[in-house]
Amino acid sequence: MNKKLPIGIDGFEKIRKNNFYYVDKTMLVVELLQNWGEVNLFIRPRRFGKTLNMSMLKCFFEVGCDKTLFDGLNISREKELCEQYMGQFPVISISLKSIDGLNYRQAYGALCSVIGMEAMRFYFLTESDIINR
Repeated sequence: MNKKLPIGIDGFEKIRKNNFYYVDKTMLVVELLQNWGEVNLFIRPRRFGKTLNMSMLKCFFEVGCDKTLFDGLNISREKELCEQYMGQFPVISISLKSIDGLNYRQAYGALCSVIGMEAMRFYFLTESDIINR
């Protein structure tokens, strides 16, 4: 089956599940963990894959992730690292791409809505042993 070009698609899961071409950048996970920093700044020119990389990182680290998305990719050879980190963390992912408005108040409202939706996704953690330790 021929692969498709993922023009305009910046979701890692969608690319992997729908047989699009994907340039394997999963070793970014190893690089980030080896060169640990409290904050990591990703700067790339426009249309150079920042959102796709962020999506890949979310898919890798997030609790309940679909681990099969990484089958056959470079990161899958890092067995110990995958066991230790894959699917182990709640990941809050906010993209400013969808935040807009005709004025500050509208943009602020849109941002608050996105943050609120992410908070609701992890509400279950308030009842979790992770938080209550």
